[in-house]
Amino acid sequence: MNPAAAIPGAQSRACTVAGSASTTTTSSAPPARSLFRHVHFENLVAGLSGGVISTLVLHPLDLVKIRFAVSDGLELRPKYNGILHCLTTVWKHEGLRGLYQGVTPNMWGAGASWGLYFFFYNAIKAYKTEDKLESLGPTEHLVSAAEAGAMTLCITNPIWVTKTRLVLQYEAGVDPSKRQYKGMLDALIKIYKYEGVRGLYKGFVPGLFGTSHGALQFMAYEELKSKYNRHRNRRSDLKLSTLEYITMAALSKIFAVSTTYPYQVVRARLQDQHNRYSGLVDVIRRTWRKEGVHGFYKGIIPNVLRVTPACCITFVIYEKVSQLLLNLKNGD
Repeated sequence: MNPAAAIPGAQSRACTVAGSASTTTTSSAPPARSLFRHVHFENLVAGLSGGVISTLVLHPLDLVKIRFAVSDGLELRPKYNGILHCLTTVWKHEGLRGLYQGVTPNMWGAGASWGLYFFFYNAIKAYKTEDKLESLGPTEHLVSAAEAGAMTLCITNPIWVTKTRLVLQYEAGVDPSKRQYKGMLDALIKIYKYEGVRGLYKGFVPGLFGTSHGALQFMAYEELKSKYNRHRNRRSDLKLSTLEYITMAALSKIFAVSTTYPYQVVRARLQDQHNRYSGLVDVIRRTWRKEGVHGFYKGIIPNVLRVTPACCITFVIYEKVSQLLLNLKNGD
């Protein structure tokens, strides 16, 4: 005989308990399933494509930005009077190879960073909007982008260290024997061998602060698109034209760069093999003492000239490629 049947109400209580257990089990499962349901590798491929192409086109300006950023008066560093002088000097003494020093890790870094950033950001954003009737607000966009940025940096920081080291091999373009690092893989191996994991993650802390850059940019980008569509009496998530994407990307990038640039100077100096700092505070203190506020904004003009068109190229390629891939996936 079933013991539960001998007790009045026991069966119904058992059913209730079983039902609630079943409900608990069922309700605990959807978050994981719903999170993975929003993972689209099309976003990864599209972001990677945009990052690689924009890097190939604009890498020389990135080299100029880094050389200006670490310019702290050391005698071993070449002296440049401006962006054009730097470009022509590198071209004259080191040729095309000199202008593209560090391009391999830069392509890997930019491609991986943009790809992973779009990948994580879209998954997080879609997960957060799943049970909402309205779109995310500025703060939610900001937090989602910051979370995506932190996750991306954990994976890509060693690539950025190698890029900085390769870019700062001042005579490598003209005299291969003076190269400290032969290439990206050689740099990764040597940094790990002589400096350990700590060396590969130099600049990680200011890099974490730098996630605010991407967060501010994505927040501004999303808000600009949404408000622009509402102004035109269209759905807030409606796809834009190429020119409209370029405009939104440029405005959001300029806003983010002007707000957060000093962290890039601090990060580049921490990663520089020609100088030694005891840590983040030491970089800030010495830069402030020797160069003042100006020291934290060295290289900002070539940076703006590089990142604004780079961002436009990346975002347009991302929007078009992701739309194409998602349409192919859905059979549209």
